[in-house]
Amino acid sequence: MTVKKKIVVLLKGYPRLSETFIAQELLGLEKAGLELELVSMRRPTDKKRHPVHDEIRANVTYLPEYLHEEPLRVLKALWACRVKPGFSKALRRLAHDLRHDFSRNRFRRFGQAAVLAHEWPTDAGWLHVHFIHTPASVAAYTHLMTGTPWTISAHAKDIWTSGDQDLSSKLDSARWAVTCTASGFRHLQSLSADKSKVHLSYHGLDLTRFPHFEGQRTPRDGSDLNEPVRILSVGRAVKKKGIDILLRALAALPTSLHWHFTHIGGGDELATLKALAAELGLSERIVWTGAMDQKQVLDHYRQADLFALACRITSDGDRDGLPNVLVEAASQNLACISTNISGIPEFFINGENGLLTAPEDATAFSQALQSAISDPELRSRLGAAAENRVRTSFDHRNSITELKALFEQEWEKPL
Repeated sequence: MTVKKKIVVLLKGYPRLSETFIAQELLGLEKAGLELELVSMRRPTDKKRHPVHDEIRANVTYLPEYLHEEPLRVLKALWACRVKPGFSKALRRLAHDLRHDFSRNRFRRFGQAAVLAHEWPTDAGWLHVHFIHTPASVAAYTHLMTGTPWTISAHAKDIWTSGDQDLSSKLDSARWAVTCTASGFRHLQSLSADKSKVHLSYHGLDLTRFPHFEGQRTPRDGSDLNEPVRILSVGRAVKKKGIDILLRALAALPTSLHWHFTHIGGGDELATLKALAAELGLSERIVWTGAMDQKQVLDHYRQADLFALACRITSDGDRDGLPNVLVEAASQNLACISTNISGIPEFFINGENGLLTAPEDATAFSQALQSAISDPELRSRLGAAAENRVRTSFDHRNSITELKALFEQEWEKPL
């Protein structure tokens, strides 16, 4: 018989508007009967929150984001942890890691791990971490200090911006890892001594929050100044989203085509992107809304005619996996244009249920935009096929079932 264990879920930040897929998973696990305790390495910075965050019952505690902000808490934890049987192992691991990464960040992760180990809930018996880069470093040190078994959910940036040696070490230490794209799955499998430890599970959507759109979209074709085709993009203003490429693609469209572009999301590059839009002469045709909650975003999906996201791989390897916003947009019968990187071609087939171009190619992206803007029948066909893909293969209940089974299989094994 499987013995239930409270799971401590370690998160980089919580709650975050850009990580609805994590909140959706947490709520799904709770509804599936698992008991969770959330620990975050950072306090929230978003001014808004999604409704799903208010439905999650788990208690949330916060580690010191910077050790100097709570020195007594950190010192108390280190002093208490020094007598734990695994503390010397954790110190040796820290020394090994410092040879490859001698940084304040590495000491910070060790201090956060000590706080987590010292303040560990007495009724918890498992540690699960989202992201295999810095959060998994904290989890790995905590595991060594306490002996608590741990597991990993890896996503995108965390995989591709981490060194192979670091990834291999964490995969060997953890009981298993799950990731959400086939490209990430193959990469992690190649680095794991035990390939059976790595599992593929697509996030999917909570389709109760994204029901079928019963409305009808007007067959705009860009020929009428008073009925511009409404283009939408959702995502933080960061390099990997390729918003600059999208702006250049819009600027390259024929002047005879009439369109309006809305961007939803915050981010450090908003000012730079607004300046680029002004330089390209696009400002009067663009609305930058800033961050919005899930219900507001859903309304915009339903008002739009076309969704566009020009994802790229940045110079440091950062990239998206399969952006949830693409799946959300597709669930609303909305035609999508994106690029053929990471997990995006695992959902979209060019010309069948979306349009895909090579990354960094503003000319090709502009040509795809032109085709979709001027052809409402194409948009309708692509949107219907994409929605069918969501509703038949991307229901988040499948991933919750898979994840719950992974936990329960491990709980049947001896520690």
